[in-house]
Amino acid sequence: MKVWSEKGLGRFLVKKCVRMAVLVFLVSFSAFMLVSLSPLDPLTANVGQTAMGSMSPEQIEKLEAYWGVGTPPIKRFLSWAWDFFQGEMGTSLLYRQPVAAVIRERFANSIGLMAVAWVISGGLGFGLGIWAGAKRGGAVDRILSLYALTMASIPAFWLALMLLMVFAVKLSWLPVGFSVPIGIESKAVTFSDRFRHAILPTMALSLTGISSIMLHTREKMIQVMESDYVLYARARGESFRRIVWRHGLPNVMLPALTLQFGAISEIFGGSVLVEQVFSYPGLGQAAVTAGLGGDVPLLLGITVISSVIVFGGNMTADLLCVAADPRLRQKTGGRKGQTG
Repeated sequence: MKVWSEKGLGRFLVKKCVRMAVLVFLVSFSAFMLVSLSPLDPLTANVGQTAMGSMSPEQIEKLEAYWGVGTPPIKRFLSWAWDFFQGEMGTSLLYRQPVAAVIRERFANSIGLMAVAWVISGGLGFGLGIWAGAKRGGAVDRILSLYALTMASIPAFWLALMLLMVFAVKLSWLPVGFSVPIGIESKAVTFSDRFRHAILPTMALSLTGISSIMLHTREKMIQVMESDYVLYARARGESFRRIVWRHGLPNVMLPALTLQFGAISEIFGGSVLVEQVFSYPGLGQAAVTAGLGGDVPLLLGITVISSVIVFGGNMTADLLCVAADPRLRQKTGGRKGQTG
């Protein structure tokens, strides 16, 4: 069988890394220009019109220098890019802390939330897709397909609001928002507290993420069940469960994994809205706060980190595709060889 040469793999990874660098630069520049062209005045947004009116001209001048008002946008961006290239992400203008420290704290909250939602949505979507595809045309298939199509058309923030109204406001089973209880010291916060506060945001992200992987797996499973080798297996008297386990799972697992890694960007995008609904102090909420408050260093730092993670997921999906398809291996420098 064909394997991937080390040279071909190296060339593929180098090409992807170059693309990632270009992508990060363009995304960062776009985010910077959007904030710079925004009609929002960072001084008024963060200090307030009333406080501005009571300040002396010298104080206002110092604030303008702090927020970079009057400095050409290109000069500010190039200054940030040079510092970032040297490993310095700058200082958050809103939090008065290093950007790396703010991102580290918020990322710790978001990564757990998104990772759990990613695993749950992928696992349930894969399992339900196999079930629906194997039972094509039956009641189970119709119910699951209706669920997937409905969830695919529902925005994540709307579902988050519904979950909040039902389980937090109406039934009072779960907390309304935040990642920890209000008024409790950080040392007194338990794992149970964090778990209860993360249930609703995780549900909102998971329920909307199931549909894509489920519908894709269902179609692949239908193709497998209608193939000639499955027909031959049935003729040999193999049971339905054995056919699904032996022929269905191996043929649909790799495409499902590829799609799941490519869906990391959807999880990121959904987390921004979900964190806003639940006031969850994660990376998405920090990005919105930085954008509305004109905190350019923090916004660009979050943009870079998010772009790298999303690109890493897409690159993993590409690697899985190349590993599964010999034609793609040939295009990326594969060679013929023997494996033991």
